[in-house]
Amino acid sequence: MPTEILMPALSPTMEEGTLAKWHVKEGDTVSSGDILAEIETDKATMEFEAVDEGVIGKIVIAEGTEGVKVNAVIAVLLEDGESASDIGATSAAPAAAAPKAEASPAATSPALAAPVAKDGNRIFATPLARRIAADKGLDLAAIAGSGPHGRIVKADVENATAAPKAAAAAPAAASAPAAAASMAAGPSTDAVIKMYSDRPFEEVKLDGMRKTIAARLTEAKQSVPHFYLRRDINLDALMKFRAQLNKQLEGRGVKLSVNDFIIKACALALQQVPEANAVWAGDRTLKFTKSDVAVAVAIEGGLFTPVLRDSEMKSLSALSSEMKDLATRARDRKLALHEYQGGSFAISNLGMFGIDNFDAIINPPHSAILAVGAGVKKPIVGADGELTVGTVMSTTLSVDHRVIDGALGANLLNAIKDNLENPMTMLA
Repeated sequence: MPTEILMPALSPTMEEGTLAKWHVKEGDTVSSGDILAEIETDKATMEFEAVDEGVIGKIVIAEGTEGVKVNAVIAVLLEDGESASDIGATSAAPAAAAPKAEASPAATSPALAAPVAKDGNRIFATPLARRIAADKGLDLAAIAGSGPHGRIVKADVENATAAPKAAAAAPAAASAPAAAASMAAGPSTDAVIKMYSDRPFEEVKLDGMRKTIAARLTEAKQSVPHFYLRRDINLDALMKFRAQLNKQLEGRGVKLSVNDFIIKACALALQQVPEANAVWAGDRTLKFTKSDVAVAVAIEGGLFTPVLRDSEMKSLSALSSEMKDLATRARDRKLALHEYQGGSFAISNLGMFGIDNFDAIINPPHSAILAVGAGVKKPIVGADGELTVGTVMSTTLSVDHRVIDGALGANLLNAIKDNLENPMTMLA
């Protein structure tokens, strides 16, 4: 029986994507691991690999098509002995988009329906794997996938042992959180448009990234108990030290930015205050031994937060080089999924835009984010008690109170301040 190739979920937040480019055509033979297409997600353009072998019998979604829903059929794969005549009517639209009607047996078959785990998350499996699981009475939620991004493939279900299948959750229960979220989002689209009906305006379509930012940060402000800690940091010693280092590194083509020092200072602070190097995980916290620091990068239409892993171990020049590379590829939307996922801590620096200070929103599951303002000349009291002028940077640490309490957050921010005001110690 022909196998439907479905639009994959290439990131946890992806609901739809653009089929940017096909690398195969109808009649081509493919094997597991072959690149089938390039798909633009809400974050990046990623390659989509085949998980089964066969012949491309039909391409359902044309190159360049936008708004293709996850799990929509994009192509049909033929197995040995099958031909194009074996392909039935295949819809490019997801089941949710179909007009309301009495469901046919085929539409409600466990072999064709996208399975859902007990926690409400979609289980990703190939159509062939779902059919075999249905025939063997297997619960896909109990099977670990070996395909790309954990997708369950034919071999996984063939090697699995039969287990009783869990009953499906009631649709009403699943829809309740969505309804509550919709109500909390504010007035409806029609209500807002009607409100401004007497004023000229232009409707701007939201792309996948903007939708994701809106959904995730709304959820963050509603579900994460934020509190805020503020410190001013004297940058005079850092600016002098940075100038000396940049002069010495000039021959290597390295130029350190203030942001490079901030990344290093935060990475070391997470080691100095290890209890704060943790994330919220539902019914527990995960505490880390390494400092994986995310840094917000503004791009056209949104932002990325690439993660610099093991930042406490890297030199300032290595962090600078890696950050430049990640920022460049982020602006081109060429980051791999693992390069912008993870981390326990984030930095958002708007100092280069002239912003003195601001409060940043935590990006779950991170437990804290440091908002960094511009270094500004201000009157300060010197060590000898005399009034003088210094370069001062305002910082605000937004903290998830479920993970970090007030005193612990204060210790973390104090460690960051101490590292930046005594930059030579970061090289020790």
